[in-house]
Amino acid sequence: MKKLLLVLILIPILISAQTKRAMTIDDLWSMGRITQTVLSPNDAYAAFVITYFSMEENKGNSDLWLLKIHSKELTQLTDWKSSENSPAWFPDSKTLAFVSTKDGSPQIYSFDIEKKDDPKQLTSLSTGASSPVISKDGKEILFISEVYPDCENDECNKAKDEAKDKSKVKARIINELMFRHWNSWRDKKRSHLFLLNLDSAKYVDLTIGSINDCPPIALGGKIDYAFSPNGKEICFVTNTDRVLATSTNNDLWLTYFDGKAKRQLTSNKGNDNQPVYSPDGKYIAYRQMARAGFEADRQTLMIYDRESGKIFNLTESLDRSVDEVVWHPNGEEIIFSTDNIGRKAIYKINIKSKKYDLLYDKHWNTGLNISSDGKFLIFNQNSVTRPNDIWKLDLQTKQTTQLTTINDEILSQIQMMPLEEFWSKGASGTPVHSLMVKPPLFDSNKKYPMVFLVHGGPQGAWEDMWHYRWNPQLYASPGYVVVMTNPRGSTGYGQKFTDEISGDWGGKVYTDLMNAYDYAVKNFSFIDADKTVASGASYGGYMMNWMATKTNRFKAIVSHAGVYNLESMYGSTEELWFPEWEFNGTPWTNRKHYQKFSPHQYVDKIKTPILVTHGANDFRVPESQAFELFTSLQRLGVPSKFVYFPDETHFVAKPQNFKLWMTEIFNWFDKWINK
Repeated sequence: MKKLLLVLILIPILISAQTKRAMTIDDLWSMGRITQTVLSPNDAYAAFVITYFSMEENKGNSDLWLLKIHSKELTQLTDWKSSENSPAWFPDSKTLAFVSTKDGSPQIYSFDIEKKDDPKQLTSLSTGASSPVISKDGKEILFISEVYPDCENDECNKAKDEAKDKSKVKARIINELMFRHWNSWRDKKRSHLFLLNLDSAKYVDLTIGSINDCPPIALGGKIDYAFSPNGKEICFVTNTDRVLATSTNNDLWLTYFDGKAKRQLTSNKGNDNQPVYSPDGKYIAYRQMARAGFEADRQTLMIYDRESGKIFNLTESLDRSVDEVVWHPNGEEIIFSTDNIGRKAIYKINIKSKKYDLLYDKHWNTGLNISSDGKFLIFNQNSVTRPNDIWKLDLQTKQTTQLTTINDEILSQIQMMPLEEFWSKGASGTPVHSLMVKPPLFDSNKKYPMVFLVHGGPQGAWEDMWHYRWNPQLYASPGYVVVMTNPRGSTGYGQKFTDEISGDWGGKVYTDLMNAYDYAVKNFSFIDADKTVASGASYGGYMMNWMATKTNRFKAIVSHAGVYNLESMYGSTEELWFPEWEFNGTPWTNRKHYQKFSPHQYVDKIKTPILVTHGANDFRVPESQAFELFTSLQRLGVPSKFVYFPDETHFVAKPQNFKLWMTEIFNWFDKWINK
């Protein structure tokens, strides 16, 4: 009877394991996406945003949610057709400010989370309002709005926008760089910092008349403006250089509530951002990139002593780049996050001794919030096996607790394969780290085709994180082993390792990648060396094009938003500091270097079938790169196909477009692997 009972208990477990399945494209898009988690001042609640997408409607919608920290109880605060975002707490921990498009343009609203009355509209600017930051006493709100620099009031902005909409002439008259950025044209408007007094309901444009954006349009921090604790001062970030296309010179500035008096706080020629006041107001912490014109320099944690005016580097001895910065309530320590060997780790540092300690180094952790007593952190965590949920870290015991399980119902149906890792020798024997995900329902006795993924940046990395564009579980789902290598240029392995791709795009990094590929097919018997394919985007797309000129290892390649012609890329991209740093000058001052590593110079060597994909509104790697590549492949008779998205940017972001994109990728791989 006991044996029979044991069998009966085991049957459901076996059935459960057998009914697990591979993840589909629809699964990925049905998951709720948690962002913007903020802890209430009394530590009782966390407000956050969940975005759900509809494949049928081909769009997403964001709503506000509330988590009770102690009980883990969840409440949906908004359920409107509009999108809500940017929650910010008032000091009473009962009132929440947020941004909504419920009445058309984005405006700031507030409501009482307990009474749940109709929201109160706090702003009504024709140009909209976003990203609210509330003063410590709850009487003022900082926010940003896109306005015309020569307008002194909203009536002027409204009149100019209406005239522009009515005009039959849509021509742009351009007389300066940069005239477009990422996926939008940069017209005459600029992002200005506003102050709203809640008692008088009056606004002040703190940067009125400025032709400089606040926050800066590139290389900014999490929040690039902040109130001092005593509410008398505002610190903000802007770039005042004349030619933004060649400048990374963001600096910290100070101003007051009338916006008339301004003082430049930093004069470093590199990028300074993310000012955070200490609880007692004695210091301002911020991040700094020391080298001018470089967007991937190590971000060190700096401290400005407001009394002495001196600036100190806290993380000079830590060979990692600081990300989010949070002051400990004791005013003596700072909590920060940083990329670290494929993870987003959390550190603590003492501002006097500069001694730092690793608090937590598992998975991918963002949105750091510290409790008012300094006893715990609340943050978002994701990994290769699950999307974002809200977690708690006890700073005394270092124990973590998962507070939300937003996607558990669908995750319970899918077999998520664990992340595996291996190291190989790269160029000059340098250790190179790779991540690997096996296919669902993996059988060690079988052989599987392999997808070799190359990340973009090039200063970026594959990490233990959940990705909605390059998801290794999705790439593994048709039955592929997925290998993701972090070669030269990758972040989280020290600044020297990151630096060694600049000026050498097709050199050591190519060796790193090919050595990792060779190591994988040689050492993992379950990989079928005769059935390997590769895919990448942006710099990863560049490397697809470059690899195709150098090797025939792959049966097929997918190049998305890939750089093909380095010289024409320079003349059509927007952030010119990037190519000028990466290739040691301009095409006319260093033409040989641009030509040396440009795939278009060697396109006649390509034999591997290539699927080219690109978005029309990609201004970072403009569409002409794809046109040039595909035209050359077709004229050379190389098997090729072009999937062009007239309504996408550097990324394929719309649900139905993404479904088509991934379907075309999988079909392309399948066609050539089985040919």
